Amino acid sequence: MVTPTVLIVPGLGGSGPDHWQSLWLDENPAWRRVEQRDWDRPVASEWLAALDEAVALAPGPVVLVAHSLSCALVVRWAETSARAGRVTGALLVSPADVDSPDHTPEEARVFAPMPTLVLPFRTLVVASDDDPYVAPERAAGFAAAWGADLTLIPGAGHINADSGFGHWPLGQDLLRELMEDL
Repeated sequence: MVTPTVLIVPGLGGSGPDHWQSLWLDENPAWRRVEQRDWDRPVASEWLAALDEAVALAPGPVVLVAHSLSCALVVRWAETSARAGRVTGALLVSPADVDSPDHTPEEARVFAPMPTLVLPFRTLVVASDDDPYVAPERAAGFAAAWGADLTLIPGAGHINADSGFGHWPLGQDLLRELMEDL
């Protein structure tokens, strides 16, 4: 079996150096990061093109690890890209509710409405019951619509550095389990 390329897909702000996504990349030099021109003012077409190019350049199958706004990016990309078949799995963490002005800033709504298609690859959504960017019921609804499994973590906030998540060993375990099942 060919080991998939892991693509880290940061959300709004780009997952700084203390974010688990950046820490995981530091520990796994074979993994790659999807880069965006502007992490603070997303343009949907640019973000979609950057993800599509990263998947195209990856050797072999791909596993996506997205956080926050980039969960919506991954789902929108899967809806529109001919390359979605190269992806074998996705870990979607803390999906930002791009439809909700009460939960997300205006710049996050570039991917609204949130797509609700069944994803063509195995997916695990990880959410918190107190995430300021998505209500737990909405996260559960997204997971159901996407045909994904859901792991709900109590009291985890936005599952980022500001919520106290550094290396996030549980996330690493969840990713490993997802990849073992592919």
